[in-house]
Amino acid sequence: RCEQQTGSKGDRNGIAREQSLFTMFEKQVIVDGKKHLLGRLASVVAKELLNGQAVVVLRCEQLVVTGSLLRNKMKWARYKRKTMNTNPSNHGPYHFRSPSKMFWHTVRGMVPHKTFRGAQAMARLKVFEGVPEDFAKCKKMVVPDALQVLHSKTYRKITVLGRLASESGWKHAELIAKLEEKRVAEGKSYYAEKKEAAKRKAKAEAAADTSKVDKVLEGFGYYIEPTKVGAMKALKEEFASSE
Repeated sequence: RCEQQTGSKGDRNGIAREQSLFTMFEKQVIVDGKKHLLGRLASVVAKELLNGQAVVVLRCEQLVVTGSLLRNKMKWARYKRKTMNTNPSNHGPYHFRSPSKMFWHTVRGMVPHKTFRGAQAMARLKVFEGVPEDFAKCKKMVVPDALQVLHSKTYRKITVLGRLASESGWKHAELIAKLEEKRVAEGKSYYAEKKEAAKRKAKAEAAADTSKVDKVLEGFGYYIEPTKVGAMKALKEEFASSE
């Protein structure tokens, strides 16, 4: 995410310029949270929110946390015992059980949420378990700075956030898994139909006789003769032999 660039004559110290995850603003960036490390992803998302980028994080139940399940459950138990000092019976902190709200709370801790700028940044964040229908057909991206496969050794123990949440009081893991299974099955059938349609279209284009139309288009200057198969390879060989 950070790129070192050599400084020009005007830049005496050759300052390293940090490039953001997204080189330019988009209306909305959708991140697939599967197999991302919770803290690393939260830090990247928090920075982008403060920069003005709207971010949506999907499949929060498949985020991972380093450490064994037992270790993370003990940390969660200690966290649950924290209460307000002066009035522990009525007030927070609020201990969210759902994975999406756990991630949201992690991001909030990295944002000055009590200021106007921080409140506006948090308003640009949306988090979900699973993939809602509104985002099912949208382009999704991953964050290399937060991927488990790139930043966690294979022998390290990890905890899936969905399981930790389920054992802490979250009651919708089975429903989310059922909806995800249905979504994946629909996606496979859609892709199979799409491939078959592309094959039929290619076959029809190859069988179509467009010689009459080609002559008419050529008369108006719109017709371009299709490149023959292997023509580019022959052209490259010709250039190579001439050199």
